[in-house]
Amino acid sequence: MATHDSQGVPEVPTGLDAPVANITEAASAGSETRETKPDDGEGRSQRLTNTDGAEKVEGYESPSQRQRETLELSVPADLDSLPDIATASYGAPEETVHGTDDRVQITNTADYPWRAHASLLIVAADNSRWLGTGWFIGVHTLMTAGHVVYIKNSGVAGRDGFVKSIQVMPGRDGTKLPYGTATSTNFRTVTGWTDNGSEEYDYGAIITPTDLGATTGWFGFGVYDDATLLASVGNISGYPGDKPSGTQWYASRTIASVSARKVYYDIDTAGGQSGSAVYRIVNGDRFAFAVHAYGGAVTNSGTRVVGPVYNNMLAWRA
Repeated sequence: MATHDSQGVPEVPTGLDAPVANITEAASAGSETRETKPDDGEGRSQRLTNTDGAEKVEGYESPSQRQRETLELSVPADLDSLPDIATASYGAPEETVHGTDDRVQITNTADYPWRAHASLLIVAADNSRWLGTGWFIGVHTLMTAGHVVYIKNSGVAGRDGFVKSIQVMPGRDGTKLPYGTATSTNFRTVTGWTDNGSEEYDYGAIITPTDLGATTGWFGFGVYDDATLLASVGNISGYPGDKPSGTQWYASRTIASVSARKVYYDIDTAGGQSGSAVYRIVNGDRFAFAVHAYGGAVTNSGTRVVGPVYNNMLAWRA
C-alpha cells in the first residue's frame, strides 16, 4: 500500500521505484489517498451503470470466462507502417492475440472513457518513429509503459534513452482528432526500468504542456490486493498496429493470475497497445490497476500498480 510521512504526504519511492525525469523540476507529492477517482471531463455525469465489470460496447460480447485451451500464438499479419515502440527495446512485438481475436473497434472515441485513451506518435532520440498508447490520470499527465518514454538496449547508435518527443492524440479515430493533439518533451519513469530494464518496473508518464486532460477526463487508479484483482474483469482499450491506422480497439476478460508486481490476463492486444490502462469498473467508475506492456503464448501482462507505483503516479499528476 502507499506509504506516507508524518505529515500524511506520500513518500517519494526509493530503490528501483526511484523516479527518473528527463526534465528536472519540482513537483508536489499530491494529496493523501489510496484510490484516486476518475473524471469524465464533464463532472462525472456519464458513469456506467448495470455492468458485469466490462464496458458496454455495441457489437462486443465478452468471451466465456471459463479457462481457454492453450492455443498456438497468433501473429498479426497486417501491421501498420510504423512499429510498436516495444520493438525498439525488445526487437519483436510484445503484445499478442490468442486464438480468436475478441477485440472490437471503438467508433465513438470522442465520448468518455474512450477519449481518455490516446494514440501516441513517438520520436526517438535518433528520429525514428514508433507507435504506442497512453491514458490520462490528470489534467496534464498520461500514464504509459516505461519502454514508451525510455528505450533500452536497442542496439542502434543514438537511439537509447529518453525519447525526443511524443505526440499525444486523445480519442483518435483514424484521421479524426476530436481533441486535437499535444506534443510533449517531458517524461518520467523509474530506475528499475532505466538502469535494470526490469519488466516489473516498466511504467512511465508523459507530462503535456497543456491541460488537455481537463477536457478528455481521466482514469482513477488504485492499489488492490490479490483477491480483489483475481475477482476483477480487466478492461483494455488502445491503438494496435495490426488494425487500420489510428483506430481504437477494446477487449476484456477476468484476470488470470497476479504476482507481486505483475498482472496476467488473456485479453487480446497487439503491437501498438504498449502503455494501455488495465482497469476495473467499480460502482460505475473506472480504476486502473496495471499498465499493459507484455505478451506471452497464453497470457499478456502488465506492470501492477503497487504502493510505490501509486505514489509516483500521484506525484506525476500533481
